[in-house]
Amino acid sequence: MNTQDPIRVGIIGFGFMGRTHLAAYRGAKRSGIPAEVVAVCDRGDGLVARGNLASAAGAPDLPEPARVDDPDALIARDDIHLVSICTWTDSHVDLAARALRRGRHVLVEKPVSLDPDPIAALHDLARRQGRLCMPAMCMRFWPGWDWLRRRIRDGRYGPVRSARFERLSAAPTWGGAFYHDHARSGGALFDLHIHDADFILHCFGMPASVVSAGDANHVTTLYRFGDGGAGSRAPSPVSATGAWLSTPSAPFRMRYQVEFERAVADFDLGRPAPLELADEHGVHAVALEAGTGYDGEIRALLCAIQRGDPSIDPSLAESVRVTHLLRAERDSLRTGREVAVRVPDAAVREDPVHR
Repeated sequence: MNTQDPIRVGIIGFGFMGRTHLAAYRGAKRSGIPAEVVAVCDRGDGLVARGNLASAAGAPDLPEPARVDDPDALIARDDIHLVSICTWTDSHVDLAARALRRGRHVLVEKPVSLDPDPIAALHDLARRQGRLCMPAMCMRFWPGWDWLRRRIRDGRYGPVRSARFERLSAAPTWGGAFYHDHARSGGALFDLHIHDADFILHCFGMPASVVSAGDANHVTTLYRFGDGGAGSRAPSPVSATGAWLSTPSAPFRMRYQVEFERAVADFDLGRPAPLELADEHGVHAVALEAGTGYDGEIRALLCAIQRGDPSIDPSLAESVRVTHLLRAERDSLRTGREVAVRVPDAAVREDPVHR
């Protein structure tokens, strides 16, 4: 495609995340990025069959995407450049591979897989095809979380002394038996807690070991870092709690508290001003950009495609690493012991694709 042409998108899977992707693509278009969702695929009885897709995405003035019920028919359309995959976890790798083989770029929802090996194979396929395949790790782009990583990296408030993350949600009441089948969903450990595990990896590097308590639906993990390498930026302690709560009315909570040498950053999504900073001048709100991490991740991918970038952040290589990390946490839950985190040296290749 010509870099000046609109990026035409197809979405496979139109539940909550599919609708979220549609709204984010349309937000990107409104911001001036040339992108258009031209087709949506869903085999269920959801909005694709019943509703107005433009209205569902809060954009009744924009053209409606075509509706199809066969993923291969969507992937094969000549007007598709990018495919968003928002289906069940155990279909992600297969659908992403089919799209890549047809020369499409891919945005694939998390977790890409519960097994790191198919993700590594998908990473290699994307390189060979010369296409971008980005895991949808939206917290890397979430206003307030991107701010935190910049402050960790630039050292404005000194080194980090401690970091605590929390993500709690009522257990899913949708999706039939999928979420309750941990062999398919991985439970809250892989579906919810993955966001904080990935963000810790993003900020501090790979921990040397983990100690986890609870179970796959309610986990608290202490991350322990060795000396040297990327982990040398990490404080002690670093911890994260992720849970599907048993009470259906339980509100969603997304929080962090990070103590720097000269300040404390406290984020709570439930506050009118989510990010507060306590420093030598007192406690004050930090102004954040509008939008969500979904908007940020989709705009980052669209801009990378438009510029012809050979690589993307986050990459499937990082998805391989966070999957190894989560599996170590799962082993710690099962054994009640501290578990070393090991990622094989040959698991992924980092060199960019060539297009």
